[in-house]
Amino acid sequence: MARLIPVVVHDFSPYFRVYQDGSIERLVTEEHTPASIDPHTGVTSKDISISTDVSARLYLPKLSEARHKLPLVVYFRGGAFCMMSSSSPTLHAHLNSLVAEANVVLVSVDYRRAPEHRIPVAYDDSWAALEWAASNRGAGAEPWLVDHVDFDRVFLAGDSAGGNIAHNLAMRAGERELPHGVKLSGIVLVDPYFWGSKPTASEEANPEMTARLDQLWPMVCPSSASGNDDPRVNPVAPSAPSLAGLACARLLVCAAEKDAMRDRARIYHEALRKSGWSGEVEMYETAGEDHGFYFSHPNGQNAKLLVKRIATFLCSTSKLAMYK
Repeated sequence: MARLIPVVVHDFSPYFRVYQDGSIERLVTEEHTPASIDPHTGVTSKDISISTDVSARLYLPKLSEARHKLPLVVYFRGGAFCMMSSSSPTLHAHLNSLVAEANVVLVSVDYRRAPEHRIPVAYDDSWAALEWAASNRGAGAEPWLVDHVDFDRVFLAGDSAGGNIAHNLAMRAGERELPHGVKLSGIVLVDPYFWGSKPTASEEANPEMTARLDQLWPMVCPSSASGNDDPRVNPVAPSAPSLAGLACARLLVCAAEKDAMRDRARIYHEALRKSGWSGEVEMYETAGEDHGFYFSHPNGQNAKLLVKRIATFLCSTSKLAMYK
C-alpha cells in the first residue's frame, strides 16, 4: 500500500506547518529564560498561575520607596498569536528594560497559542488575566499587586499580535466592567497587527511578507465569515464598531517605517482621532526600522528610544489620566 503524504494547508516555515488532517508540526524548539532578578536593571520577575489555562510572568522594579504605588501594565506578547511565550528570552529582556525605565509593575500574559487554540481563545485568556489583575484591588491574593500597584493607573500594552489583543480588550472593556471598578488609563500598541483585504502602500512594498500575512488571520480564526476584514483584525472595516467605544483615556501607537503593517497603524491612529472618541491619541514612528526591531536589536539606539518613549507615556499625567 502506498504511503499517504500529509497535505500541508498552512505553511509558516520555519516555525510551523498545519496539515489537512488538523495536525500541527512545530519546526523549532523554543528557548526559555527563567524568572529571576535581572542583574542589569534590578528588576525582579516571577511566574504565577492564573487558571488551569492561563499563566503570567510578573515584573517588579527595584523599589526606592516601599509604600510608593506604581502604575500597572498588563502586557500581551506578539508572535502572530502562534509563537513565543512569557519566558521567551527576547521578550523577557525587553520587558526588564521597560519595567526599569518606566518604573511600573508589569503582568506579561501567557495566553494559549494558535493554531492549537484558535481565536477567540487568545482574547478570552487575556481578558481572564486582566480580570485577575483587577481583582487584586483592595484585598487581593497577589502581594506584588496589592502592595505596589496604583489601580487608578492601569494600562494595556502589546506588540504585534499583542497590540491587536490590547485593542480588542479595550473595546471589550467598553461593554463589560472590570472587577472593583478598575478602569483603563491608557493603551500602548507597538507594531500592532491590523490587516485588511485592500492592500496599503506599505504592504505593496513588502510583497513576500504581505503574502504570508494574508494567510494569517484565516488560519488563526477560520470561523470568521469576514476573513481579513473581520473587525477584530481590521478595526476600520465597514462592519467594525465605532472606535469611540474604546475604553481608555489615552493611547500611544508605535510603528516602524519599514514594517509592512506601518500604514495600518497610521490608518488606525487617524480613524481613532476622527471617531469622536474623547481620549488623547499619540503616534510615534521609528525611521529606518522594521517590525520587531526592539527584539532583534535591543541594544540599538532606536530600541532604547522606543522604550523611553513608552515609559514617558506610561509615566505622564493628563487631564484624562483616568477613563471616566
